[in-house]
Amino acid sequence: MDKGLIVAISGPSGVGKGTVAAAVEAKLAGVRDVAHSISVTTRPPRGTEQDGVEYYFRTREEFEDLIDQGQIIEYDEYLGNYYGTPAGPLAKMAEEGKIVLMDITIEGSLNLKRFFGDDAVTIFITPPSMEELRKRLEGRQTDAADVIARRLEQAKVEIQRAEEFEYILENRDVDETSDEILKIINKER
Repeated sequence: MDKGLIVAISGPSGVGKGTVAAAVEAKLAGVRDVAHSISVTTRPPRGTEQDGVEYYFRTREEFEDLIDQGQIIEYDEYLGNYYGTPAGPLAKMAEEGKIVLMDITIEGSLNLKRFFGDDAVTIFITPPSMEELRKRLEGRQTDAADVIARRLEQAKVEIQRAEEFEYILENRDVDETSDEILKIINKER
């Protein structure tokens, strides 16, 4: 059985982490055994998001109960909401030799790397420019102007932390970025 690998993809909100992860998953389909870890969050669903598909949506109290029960392997708080990784499904997928793709916060990625060591790889995705990031955030049409402004300020802080990651990729084009991640996966496995 091939070695399992946890691929933690991070970057600012709106940079395209989820889109890139989905493209990588599609390119690996039928070639490698791939899985996408679903995070738990206390933020409300956006648009058509569904519980158990994009995220497991929980209340703050429910999330804190999961932490107390040791069911969250890593978590952090971002813009007032908790985000975390449920322990059981992630460990099982890695043990089964799957490539586990994760769209996760910076602290989440770094915590996973500390926990899983060489069985995890961290990738930071940057936008081509802050103006392009602004356009992407506005184009989603899911956040008010003040939330977008906060996300852009947070992005400046997050981009300064890119050097803490093993790989840094600029997301100019989803297809090219996903191809670069495939090369990283092949190298790390």
